[in-house]
Amino acid sequence: MNGIFFAIVAIAFVVAAYRQVTFTAPDGADIDAPMAALGKAMIGTAGDAVTLAIGLVGVMSLFLGLMKVAERAGLLMVVARTLQPLMLRLFPAVPPDHPAMGAIIMNLSANVLGLGNAATPFGIRAMEHLDTLNGEKGKATDAMILFLAINTSSVTLLPTGVIALRAAAGSADPAGIVPTTLFATLVSTTVAIFSAKFCARMFASSAPPTVSAGAVAVEHEGDEDLPPPPAQGYPVWVSGLVLGTVLALVPLTIFYGRAFAPWIIPGLMIGFLGLGVWRRVPVYECFVDGAKDGFNVALRIIPYLVAILVAVSMFRNSGALELLITPLGAVTELVGLPADALPMALLRPLSGSGAYGILASIINDPAVGPDSYTGYLVSTFQGSTETTFYVIAVYFGAVQIRRLRYALIPALTADFAGIAAAVFIVAMLYG
Repeated sequence: MNGIFFAIVAIAFVVAAYRQVTFTAPDGADIDAPMAALGKAMIGTAGDAVTLAIGLVGVMSLFLGLMKVAERAGLLMVVARTLQPLMLRLFPAVPPDHPAMGAIIMNLSANVLGLGNAATPFGIRAMEHLDTLNGEKGKATDAMILFLAINTSSVTLLPTGVIALRAAAGSADPAGIVPTTLFATLVSTTVAIFSAKFCARMFASSAPPTVSAGAVAVEHEGDEDLPPPPAQGYPVWVSGLVLGTVLALVPLTIFYGRAFAPWIIPGLMIGFLGLGVWRRVPVYECFVDGAKDGFNVALRIIPYLVAILVAVSMFRNSGALELLITPLGAVTELVGLPADALPMALLRPLSGSGAYGILASIINDPAVGPDSYTGYLVSTFQGSTETTFYVIAVYFGAVQIRRLRYALIPALTADFAGIAAAVFIVAMLYG
């Protein structure tokens, strides 16, 4: 991200400097010179970024409060038990009772529910446990790569962060991206699995996975800070029924997405609180605890929003973005990807904070807005794709993996599939 941030600023400065040197003000026209206009845009955007973050405090607190109630009510464990039979078939090299399986299931369950912050600790722990089955330390195993590919494209039922950002931007239908995100993540996850399995055969390792020396002693070390993994999954027919229901939602969202989208947020409120009351969770205290996390998250992102929004503003106001997007946008427009959304598609796999800043910039632009075709498209990009290089750096870095093997192939293929699926479904629903 350091290189990306500096490159955006440097290119913007060079382009603005060239325009400044060649600038000639029209007679009688009160027009700022390019450098003066750039400076004003930077100052104005910095203030707008703080205003945006403050506006996020309320909606982030609301959604994280609701998710805290759902988590305490056991919804995360239900999802985990539903996924367990499927995970045993996807990861045949991982013993069913190995701690890695529990961490994998908990990570994917958190992603399904849009609990991005909660998913990361489970993902790191899963990599640590998978490394105990690694016969070649420092080299990614097939199970590690498959887990990472699924993680970067995980099916998402509730992209809470994006919904909150759209609500703060004044969207009349902030949850309208739920059906589009579900469709796009189903496609990207399917592509990730098939791509990883295909690459595993093409790049077969000669060293079979084995439990390394001392692994037994460290397998459970540090697990006390995580919820226990599900002791036993539901029967296969239950998992199949749930999966079939999720797949059945896809055509329903295509044809009736506009009709049920307005019900989602009120339904979540009564549904999660009702589940908490039924499970005897102190819903008020639990909601407040989650809301405190939302308040802290909204404040923590202020520096990131200021940095990326100012950089993007410089890139736009200097004229550099127009020079880049005009030729590329002419091509992507033919397949339903507007030039305004192209920067989001390009930056999403590289930088989460950068993509988040671009998303905020686009949907808060009065000329675009959150409820336009472009607004729905970039919102779906954010909810249905992952910061691939960040995830690789964090997860593999946690276990000192230096040889990635084919890890980038399924991960980036899933990113591309998610973007293509997002363009398709948004065009169907909102085009």
